[in-house]
Amino acid sequence: MTRTVPAAPYALSLDDLHGSLADPVLDAMNFLNEVVGRFPQAVSFAPGRPTEGDFAPEDLARHLSTYTTYLEKELGWSPDRVRTQLFQYGRTNGIIHELIARTVANDEGIHVPPEAIVVTTGCQEAMLLTLRALFARPGDTLLVSSPCYVGITGAARLLGIRVRPVPEGPDGPDPRAVAAAARAARESGERPRAFYVVPDFANPSGTSMTCEARERLLEVAADEDLLLLEDDPYGFFVRTGPARPTLKARDRDRRVVHLGSFAKTALPGARVGYVIADQEVRGSAGGRSLLADELSKIKSMTTVNTSAVGQAVIGGLLIESGFRLREANAGAIAHYRTTMDTLLGELERHFPPERRAELGVSWNRPDGGFFVVVQVPFAADHAALEESARAFGVLWTPMSDFHLDGGGTHRLRLSCSAQSAEGITEGVARLAAFVEARITAARAR
Repeated sequence: MTRTVPAAPYALSLDDLHGSLADPVLDAMNFLNEVVGRFPQAVSFAPGRPTEGDFAPEDLARHLSTYTTYLEKELGWSPDRVRTQLFQYGRTNGIIHELIARTVANDEGIHVPPEAIVVTTGCQEAMLLTLRALFARPGDTLLVSSPCYVGITGAARLLGIRVRPVPEGPDGPDPRAVAAAARAARESGERPRAFYVVPDFANPSGTSMTCEARERLLEVAADEDLLLLEDDPYGFFVRTGPARPTLKARDRDRRVVHLGSFAKTALPGARVGYVIADQEVRGSAGGRSLLADELSKIKSMTTVNTSAVGQAVIGGLLIESGFRLREANAGAIAHYRTTMDTLLGELERHFPPERRAELGVSWNRPDGGFFVVVQVPFAADHAALEESARAFGVLWTPMSDFHLDGGGTHRLRLSCSAQSAEGITEGVARLAAFVEARITAARAR
């Protein structure tokens, strides 16, 4: 009797999948989530997630009710129309664009027509839509600060877009370095298309641009024929000094595409972001549209539209705030100010000046936001993170994950956003023990 040997299950070769899947950038986020999941008892300075503050499940129902009441009482909609708004697919560009336009005008001094706003499924989709629309030729190049948020570099990699790093200074990107990178790209046969920038308390470095540098960057964009992709999720959360104007608020030539999100300022679980794209697009046959209209075409072939329920919840929250989210975030602003002050104070306590000099440890002092970067005299890589989590019960993020040019190997990022003051105090004590143990072991070799 002949026996049939079962065929091996079909397997795919990584070489036959898109090349981006072998890129370490795409592994960075998954690795971090995996480590956090494996060490749930560790004090975590790793994720840049917002505080849950006073979140309560019943708030969702209230926000939703506020929005539907607005539709019925303010806009005069019938119950049937309201039901369709919430239960059906809806407008591709979004259903709360008018509410967002009112809010950014009050909070940021950004005055654009509602039609220039596309509501997206988180800011990550806003990035993908914008990159797909703007980068049309093989030589088109995206300039980014280095270090840079992996969400934009990962999106560019998925889309096959060339990325050129611009070294970041202590006050964020230097406009002169951006101009030099644009010229170097042209000399290499590339077309520098846009520069991605987080002007306030950047992820991962925590740096912020001065008002003068922002004006100069707008001038560089005009001189070098660049668009600026402004991502500003942390601008509300000032620790010291006054808030600085967004680039979009000072954009006189429509050089800035503003990427927005309600994840940090409202409700991350709603997964609602937006892009302000008021640039005019001229067709070959003489027709004209807004860049927002072109982004909508791409969105219709990806996510189709953003959750109507998620938008309604955010819409209700915006209405309840009087379309002034900065004021509504007073409690969160105070929380982040306290956690950042606590983190910086605990670092100072465990590493006083004479001890810092002896160990070779230093850090920056951001004016706000979520992130502090610590310089250490050893490789702060994934292996070191594993040891830190397993033996010392503290998590952080290797800065090398955010560099495109091989930098950041001796730097680590601490995020204080989701921690309490007590958690930060305990976490820095554990971090100090880890750092000193690593240095002692290295010197003993």
